[in-house]
Amino acid sequence: MAPTRRKVLAGGAAAALLPSALAAQNYQPVMEPHVVTLRHPLPPHELHVFPDHFRLYWTLPEGRAWVYPIRVGRDDLYEAGAFYVGAKKEWPSWMPTPGMIEREPELYEPYAEEGMEGGPDNPLGARALYLFQEGRGDTFLRIHGTNDPRTIGRAVSNGCAGLTNEHIVQLYEQVPMNTRVVLYPKMGSDAFVDG
Repeated sequence: MAPTRRKVLAGGAAAALLPSALAAQNYQPVMEPHVVTLRHPLPPHELHVFPDHFRLYWTLPEGRAWVYPIRVGRDDLYEAGAFYVGAKKEWPSWMPTPGMIEREPELYEPYAEEGMEGGPDNPLGARALYLFQEGRGDTFLRIHGTNDPRTIGRAVSNGCAGLTNEHIVQLYEQVPMNTRVVLYPKMGSDAFVDG
């Protein structure tokens, strides 16, 4: 029996939607922040970034912590070390660093003079925690929001740790000024992850 025109059209429409359906099927939603018990307790009220696991921990008393999924700096742009929160801003403005302009002038040179006002399209997202070091001041590293959840769980940034805008708003409210921040080196940083 020959297929009807309706079946042929329906089959063609389904085939056209197949790539979108497969892409949607492979999409992994971003993990929601939740409280975990740490394998090894850390001092409370600190931020700890484990880049190999794409996780940020806001530590609590009694060996517990809020865990957030993040993105981190790509290649050698990730900088490990101890920092502190030297500034906090809501819907911050943004200006590319000289290093960003040098690496990718086609992307960043248009913003070199005036930067970009805060807002939904701004690379720093809804909130930003500015990381400082003693004797150095502002390191130009940030823990900030992004409106692109597909980047969470990847090493794609120019050095900063990024959360979804929804998650950075939640974290921002919890973290006071001068909070200690530890960015662990890449490779083998699983000693403290939740179990």
